This record gives sequence, structure tokens and C-alpha cells, in this order.
Amino acid sequence: MSNVILSMKAIDKRFAGVHALKGVDFDLYEGEIHAIVGENGAGKSTLMKALTGIFPKDSGEIYYMGKLFNPQGPKEALDAGIAIVHQELNMMEHLTVAQNLFIGRESTKLGGWFLDEKEQNKKARELFARLNMSIDPEETVSNLTVGKQQMVEIAKAVSHNLKVLILDEPTAALTDREINDLFSIMKDLAKNGIGMIYISHRLDEIGVITDRVTVLRDGEYVGTKLTKELSKDEMINMMVGRVIYEQPKSKSNVPKDAPVVLKVENLNAGKLVQNISFELHKGEILGFSGLMGAGRTETMRALFGADKASGTIYVNGERTIIESPKDAVLNGIGYLSEDRKRFGLAIRLSVEANAVMASYEDLCPTLFLPRSKLHQVAAENIEKLNVKTPSLDQFVQNLSGGNQQKVVIAKWLIKNCSVLIFDEPTRGIDVGAKSEIYHLMNELAKEGKSIIMISSELNEILRMSDRIAVMCEGKLTGFLNIEEATQEKIMELATQHG
Repeated sequence: MSNVILSMKAIDKRFAGVHALKGVDFDLYEGEIHAIVGENGAGKSTLMKALTGIFPKDSGEIYYMGKLFNPQGPKEALDAGIAIVHQELNMMEHLTVAQNLFIGRESTKLGGWFLDEKEQNKKARELFARLNMSIDPEETVSNLTVGKQQMVEIAKAVSHNLKVLILDEPTAALTDREINDLFSIMKDLAKNGIGMIYISHRLDEIGVITDRVTVLRDGEYVGTKLTKELSKDEMINMMVGRVIYEQPKSKSNVPKDAPVVLKVENLNAGKLVQNISFELHKGEILGFSGLMGAGRTETMRALFGADKASGTIYVNGERTIIESPKDAVLNGIGYLSEDRKRFGLAIRLSVEANAVMASYEDLCPTLFLPRSKLHQVAAENIEKLNVKTPSLDQFVQNLSGGNQQKVVIAKWLIKNCSVLIFDEPTRGIDVGAKSEIYHLMNELAKEGKSIIMISSELNEILRMSDRIAVMCEGKLTGFLNIEEATQEKIMELATQHG
């Protein structure tokens, strides 16, 4: 076994009202790819922030390269050879690749008075060649795919004499090809002795790319095992303390005589929404599947009035004009965006404020806010959805991803929306929270709510949908009843070009 490059002993951290880390242990070998897994709120990110000096630990010890290590900030950690690539990339998109790589360390000439772009581009090319990355140093970052941007971040980290690389949800927004490219780069880095800490909710990937797995639960260390000796079910059981079964749905739960609550005819909006027509029945979960760029999100944004569109929409049999999200909400349609922090929540407001914000006009018929009524309504729905929060006054930004998603759902339930559009409802949340969201969606359907669910995960589409609509390049290429649907049939329709 290689040498231990990093060792964290009995790391403890408290925040206001939350014991985030409870004596957590972790170690990393040279050239190892070591996964840290756990539900949202398990302490994964907190542990990494303690390691990189984003905030100080309360107690415990960190040993790096055999010596005590207490970085006072991310720059000190980076200078020591520990870098983190966050899920939300930190790039200056208007600059070139090379300028991003060497920002703060620019190449200069004539005594440091002028930038030496030629030398900087040369150094970038040499770095990319060493890492087997095919990227033009002179390209503007905004023109790169997310996968290429992530590779630039990794290259930037390696240029700092890297010893430890932390990857936080690195594949969340990548295509399958980009994931394979990332894994190839990770294997090359491991061969060169760089230790990697891999944080991901995608458990299948962990089985492919990692050497060991450490599991955290509720801020506590559960255990560490060799990946090859750990099954997916065992990993889930360690994470959540129970076995979660995610079997495909074999039969639709929608009665044959269920009324049509939403009918869309010839919806058009740009290149990715071309003559889209479909129906949604009461109590139905209609899954929308397709490859990245198929136009699923664009279709739902057009339907919701977020983007300018043409076409005909019927709600409960009546023709309806939807030119803005407000029109959609007034017609009982709620939209849970794939980017909940940007489009679904006011993250610097409280849980209560977020839950009731769409219903002020309904709950407050006068000029004065009935605080007790707002609090009561919010409390009832937050409790119904089992949102884990210290109080209704907690800022939403401090909740885990799964609980943030539940707050968005609470907002639309309080508004009493009959049609709910779920766009990637489980992206970025852990397996336990996923199970809760699935259960909640099924319960809403049983109560008569109708759901449109966009998902890039075929297992999720097959597990949740009563019927599946498949898109390719802005067009609907077919529908599948759940009784006949398979991954192969979905992919056949998802690649049906022209």
C-alpha cells in the first residue's frame, strides 16, 4: 500500500444549532481515489471545508505529508498542494483558458510591465499535453462545454504542484463521453501519485472509479471499505441505515377514464421546441426523457410562460393563454426548476418565507400580513413534507439539497397547484432524499395531482412514470406506456434524428 498522504483525526465542527461533524476520521493514500458518500447533511462538504481552510474545525487534528496541517484559507491549502474543484465551477468566462489557468500568476515580459500572452499560452499547451487534454489555451472559457471547463479547473489545480485533489459532484452536469474523459484523466493523475477525494451521489460511478469508500451519516463516521468489497445495497444501507429498493414501475396507476387536465397542441419556441403536442391526465406522472439538448426543459419553460412561445394550451378542457409564469400559476401550474437555487428559491430568506411566497395574495386578502396564519400554513406543509430544519426561521441556503427541494414543493402545494412540473427533481440530492421525493410524488399523484417529470436518469424515468414521452432535437419522437417501456426502447426514440 502507498504512503498515507493525508490523515484527519476526530474532526469536530458545530454551527448554530447543528453538530455538523462528530469526531470524524478519514485518511488518503498517494495515488488513491477515495470516495466520501452520505446523504445530504451527512458532513461531506463540511469535512472538506475544514480540510481546505474555508472555516476552522472546532477540534481534531489534520496531518498532511506527515506534519500537522491547519490552513487558514483555501489559498494556503492550494499553495500546499490541496485543491478542490466545486460542483459550481469558479471560472471567469470572459477570459481565455490560459488566462484562467494562470490568473494571479501571469507570465510577464520587459521587467514585469507587460503580460506575455505567448509564453502563457505555451505553458498552458505544455500542461494540457502532460494531462492528455485536448483544449485550446486561446479559446474563451464561455465557449467551452461544462466538461471542458471542469478539465480546465483540474489542470489549474495540477499546475500548483498538486498532491491532493478534491472533486465535489464532478459528473453532475456531464455527458457520458465527458464522464469517460474525466475518469481517464483521474486514472492518469492517480498513476502520478496524486490522491483524490471523490464526492458523488452517483453510486454506480463510485463502483467504477474509486479504490475505497468512506461513509458518513448525520455528521458521524460510519466506516471505510474497499470499493471492490462493497455492494451498492451495502453502501446505501451504511448511508441511510436502511435498505432502499428502487424497482421499475410495472403498471400505470392512472385509471383509464381519468380526465385530461392539461392538453398542449403545437407548442413552438426556438429550435428546441418544435410542434410539441401531448396530454396529461389527472393523477398521472408523465415522464419526459431524452438526451442532453433534446429540448425537454425548453418545452416546459415555454409551457410555463417563462419563454416566448406559440401554440394552444387547454387546462381542464378550457383554452388558456399562458404568456408568463404568473399566468401559469393562476391556472394551477407549478414549476420546480432543475436549478432550484436560481429559479425556485430565495436562498437568503427563511423556510417560512419561501414556503408562502407564491400565496401571499391568497393568504393575505388585506394590506396586512397575518403572521400567525402564514406561520401556521407554512408549518403544516413543512411538517407534511418532513423537511428537516431547526426552525421555520432557518435560511433556506443552510438546508441540504433534498430539503431545499421539499421547500419548493411546499410552495406549490400551498398555492394548491393541480399540475406540477418537476425538472430533474433529484439532481444533486442523496439516495435517501431521492426515496423521500419519490414517495412524495407518488402520494401527490394518489391525491389527484398531475405531474410532468423531466429526468436524465433512465432508472428514475422507469421507476416513476405512468407514461413516457421521449424527445430528440426539439421534437417529440414517441410515447411509451410504462408496461412496454424499457431502457432500450427509450434510447431508440431518444436517438431518432430527423
